[in-house]
Amino acid sequence: MRVALLVNPAARAGAHTGIATRAAERLRAHGVQTAIVSGGSAAESSSLLRTAIDVGVDAVAVAGGDGTVNLAIQEVAGTGTPLGIIPAGTGNDFAATLGLRELDAKAAADAIAGGVTRRIDLARVTRADGSTRFFGSVLASGFDSKVNDRANAMRWPRGGSRYNIAILVEFLALAGMPYDVELELADGTRERVTGDLVMATVGNGRTYGGGIPICPDADPADGLLDLVLVRPAGRLRLLRLLPRVYRGTHGSVPEASIRRVRSVRLAAEGVTAYADGDPIGALPLTVDVVPGALTVFTPQA
Repeated sequence: MRVALLVNPAARAGAHTGIATRAAERLRAHGVQTAIVSGGSAAESSSLLRTAIDVGVDAVAVAGGDGTVNLAIQEVAGTGTPLGIIPAGTGNDFAATLGLRELDAKAAADAIAGGVTRRIDLARVTRADGSTRFFGSVLASGFDSKVNDRANAMRWPRGGSRYNIAILVEFLALAGMPYDVELELADGTRERVTGDLVMATVGNGRTYGGGIPICPDADPADGLLDLVLVRPAGRLRLLRLLPRVYRGTHGSVPEASIRRVRSVRLAAEGVTAYADGDPIGALPLTVDVVPGALTVFTPQA
């Protein structure tokens, strides 16, 4: 087997590079031909990865977090080329959805060398200009995208606690935003929701922000997406809701609703959506599910 191993282009001399080196050594010990791919930017890394796929690698692996995994997803979606993940990022939420988050470099490499794969869905975003992009875990808009704005601007601390601090700071300025949401349910029925929302989140996976279970029951292989809408309430009431979000039990409170959908169009003025932890575009956006679009390596039972 020949594998192209993509490394986070923003951390070529840092921790990701060391993890990638250990993973590559482990793969080679299994007899897997492994070439490390890393450009000077996301665009260059994507171009190098496309070239490797065109040349004929058998699989793609990623050493990094959700953003780096997202780069690889764009290249392998719908191709049948399997994707392996060596979790090495801040959040690793997509890896968590696949049961890979806690794997170290050697265990993740072993899963790739083992050759066991499964097919999962991807979510596809269509922007107002018609351009598209896939994501694997969660798209956030509203309060949670503002949290991402703040968390990404913070230099300290690292890890999931950065998101916790950003949540508390943004909470002080929390206000509802006028949304227009058009959704298609699993049975093909269409509905429209209008009015103020605190947030509108679309999940192919379960968690974001380093493990927050915003879509606690999402199944990345069920052919559907989970849509979470939260309506405004008093600040004290919403503060009491936060611990339920961290436990994944928020779906039972009156201000929150979780629906299974095939597609959803989100529109709100001045709101930028994030997907897999990175900005993906300003609303309005349409998100639909692409069943079985991605083949991933999974640990052997």
